[in-house]
Amino acid sequence: MTDTQIPPSTDDDTPAVEPRRRSLLGIVVGLALAAGVVVGVMQFGQLAADFLADLTGAPDDITAPAVQPGQPVTVNIPDGVSARAIAEILTQEAVVSSTLEFEVAVRTRNAGNALQAGDYEFETGMAAAEVIDILIAGPNIETFRLTLREGLRIREVLDELAAQTPYTATQLESALLSGEVVSAFVPANARTVQEWEGALFPDTYEFFADATEVEVLQRLVDELEQNIGSIDWSFVRRRGLSLYEGLIMASMVEAETRIDLDRPQVASVLFNRMEIGMALQIDATVLYALDVRGVGLTLGDLEVDSPYNTYKYAGLPPTPIGTVGMASLEAVAEPADTEFLYYVLTSTDGTHSFTADYDEFLDLKDQAKEDGVIP
Repeated sequence: MTDTQIPPSTDDDTPAVEPRRRSLLGIVVGLALAAGVVVGVMQFGQLAADFLADLTGAPDDITAPAVQPGQPVTVNIPDGVSARAIAEILTQEAVVSSTLEFEVAVRTRNAGNALQAGDYEFETGMAAAEVIDILIAGPNIETFRLTLREGLRIREVLDELAAQTPYTATQLESALLSGEVVSAFVPANARTVQEWEGALFPDTYEFFADATEVEVLQRLVDELEQNIGSIDWSFVRRRGLSLYEGLIMASMVEAETRIDLDRPQVASVLFNRMEIGMALQIDATVLYALDVRGVGLTLGDLEVDSPYNTYKYAGLPPTPIGTVGMASLEAVAEPADTEFLYYVLTSTDGTHSFTADYDEFLDLKDQAKEDGVIP
């Protein structure tokens, strides 16, 4: 026979169902704890998702535009901005590759509060660690500025650079011929400074005070190649000419003109003369051959035996005859559509008159002499 279990009696009136209430309370507490765990897991999941999003570069990671590394960039870091804002500025200027890379480097070094505001001279494609070092050191970096003018011959270029840099013309020439400065338009084994004619771009530049002569020259060479690369040279190529021959023509346009509006028309004269096999007859090339400036040419001068004498020798001279600005490069790449074969300086402001008729050219020339515009 099985005994029946009877709950023990108590001395008070507590109902026998109290254990059931405690069970319900435990369930409620358990549910609350479970809910907290779920919320925590959800929050952790969101943090993990954000972290993974950073790692994959989306959606908050900003990447730099594709630019050639080593290009100088002046960057202003405003006062009081966050490391994230600095990362965006540097990335937009292509100083660093991405905001994520820079922010991770800043956090790793705990350098967020050490980055200083100011103006900085960076280059594109720098390592984040190097940029951080500069920003921590602050903007007190000594620089020097130089300006190279259009139309200068290579010896004049070296003298002008020497006057604006810590280097002598002799040191700069040695650097050009050392093989350390590289140009797409100059043979790697160049032995004469004249082979570097026209290979440096005229502009205003700023350098760190410790820039070497090779770094200065390479920057000017790179600037020319970058600007030439930004131009459509289809017209020149259709004429069977190379980019270097286009550069030679542009140097002739540069030397012959002072007014931008004249440049495409002078370029058209060069192309028109070449098309009919006519000698180019450019005075500036004869002056280059004679190594003089600012003088009128005599009939004897036109007989000088030099490959740069375009009165005596057909075709283009062997090298450019000076530095070339953007307007002259563009004029050769896209010359005016004319039938002009002749031009003459007819105004003291540098303006030329153009014609396809030789007799009209002679009349224009006589008038220019009478007006005192030309000797």
